[in-house]
Amino acid sequence: MVDCLIGQGVTHAFGVPGESYLAVLDGLHARQDQIRFITCRQEGGAAFMAEAHGKLTGRPGVCMVTRGPGATNASIGVHTAFQDSTPMVLLVGDVASDCRDREAFQEVDYSSFFGPSTKGFAKRVERIDDADRIPEYVARAFATAMNGRPGPVVLVLPEDMLTRMTSASPLARVEPVQAWSDPGALRTLRELLLASRQPLVIAGGGGWTPQAAQALQRFAENWQLPVGNAFRFQDTFDNHHLLYAGDVGIGLNPALAARVKASDLIIAIGPRLGEMTTGSYTLIEAPRPKQKLVHIHASAEELNRVFQADLAINATMNAAARSLEVLAAPLSVPWQAWTAAANADYLANLQPQSLPGDIDMPALIGLVQRHLPADAVLTNGAGNFASWLHRFYRHHGLAKGFKTQLAPTVGAMGYGVPAGIAAAITTGRVAFTIAGDGDFLMNGQELATAVQHGAKSIIVLLNNGMYGTIRMHQEKQFPRHESGSRLNNPDFAALARAYGYAGVRISRTAQFEAELLAALARPEGTVIEVTLDPEVITTRGTLSAITQGALKKTL
Repeated sequence: MVDCLIGQGVTHAFGVPGESYLAVLDGLHARQDQIRFITCRQEGGAAFMAEAHGKLTGRPGVCMVTRGPGATNASIGVHTAFQDSTPMVLLVGDVASDCRDREAFQEVDYSSFFGPSTKGFAKRVERIDDADRIPEYVARAFATAMNGRPGPVVLVLPEDMLTRMTSASPLARVEPVQAWSDPGALRTLRELLLASRQPLVIAGGGGWTPQAAQALQRFAENWQLPVGNAFRFQDTFDNHHLLYAGDVGIGLNPALAARVKASDLIIAIGPRLGEMTTGSYTLIEAPRPKQKLVHIHASAEELNRVFQADLAINATMNAAARSLEVLAAPLSVPWQAWTAAANADYLANLQPQSLPGDIDMPALIGLVQRHLPADAVLTNGAGNFASWLHRFYRHHGLAKGFKTQLAPTVGAMGYGVPAGIAAAITTGRVAFTIAGDGDFLMNGQELATAVQHGAKSIIVLLNNGMYGTIRMHQEKQFPRHESGSRLNNPDFAALARAYGYAGVRISRTAQFEAELLAALARPEGTVIEVTLDPEVITTRGTLSAITQGALKKTL
């Protein structure tokens, strides 16, 4: 099993050890100079790390867990990989074959739990019962995880199978298959562009490489097209480019939302066009959008599944972008003012608003922008806190050669801390995480993993004493009725120090820059706790403003 993983190019495996796959752990010991096992503290954190590794490398991140509770704990990372279109392989140690189907200790039917046949969230679930076929199953898992729409595959490993002798040898490294755009469809796309007056590109989804992002940029430049990035794929197109229109996701710039609706041609390259990117299917209406829609996606099954496109093109991102960059453009286009206005709207949205309290969040993100290297990896989980980073940080991203954003489009809390640690381990680059107080406590124990494996991340922890997003929705729907969203938190700075990180607390904007520079300079990781006024709940207003708006709407 371990030799087969090495044959597929695996350099890291993330997991929590279990007695059901002791033989694999022993195999890892024998190959520790070739593959590094990262011992994590909880399977959810391990699965998030594997998913982050898959996003960063484009090859399946590997997670190893034991049966039952281990597998179910890891399911959050598998679900994230599924909705984020990230290649991943989950290896689950299982009960011995002679105990199966008796509700043995920690036994789970993994096909029913994860499987696509039950509308689960893995692309494939298989059990390896024959040690001679391990190479076949492993190669197929990697091919399935990477081909078409990338995603997770689950391989179940009965513990007695793992101890059987075999003469099998690893198969050759599997590479993803490239699906090229149909030439006829490209001609139709050109005709649609020539007939358009207000086109808009939305780029994102899985499967992007620096080469594909660079080809996308050349396509946009040739045709002078405004480009927006899909929800939490903000590094797909350079945010500093004059053609950039902003991110199409949660907390969407109202001007960009209006532009999506007003567009007469949307070219969606890579994203599924899910609920967050389409504004709950209102900006782009399902099943038949008001705009003409060209949908380019790596999975034929995704095309025309939710939206009936005027033109559907089944192509992988590398192939699609390279086809588009050579699409002959006219000498001039009639939408240059439209494109310039889209970029102006984006730049205007970077202007901060007045906020209560002693912490100026846009200023903090500005300092992060100034001092982090361009290739830094920025991570976050889910919560109101993430909107500050999404709105005010500008990614150079893939077009400059680096993937710089790790964020869960599935909206899973607790993702940012383990993803940052995985980024530090995988790339050796600066890893910066922004977390909320509720978000941090879901996987904060993985700081111990970072310290054990020599990884350094910088975590800015916004502590407002509540689940901010839930409180925001409560203020909108049930004004002044707080219920279940308040938090009584520990001393986060002291907690960080207990794990072996540096831990500091600030309460004023002026304190932040020195602490960020110190964090960048010191060898160990750092948690900078920022005490935030509970009123500072959203980039679009305060709790009071939200409440007043809700009351006015009710009246």
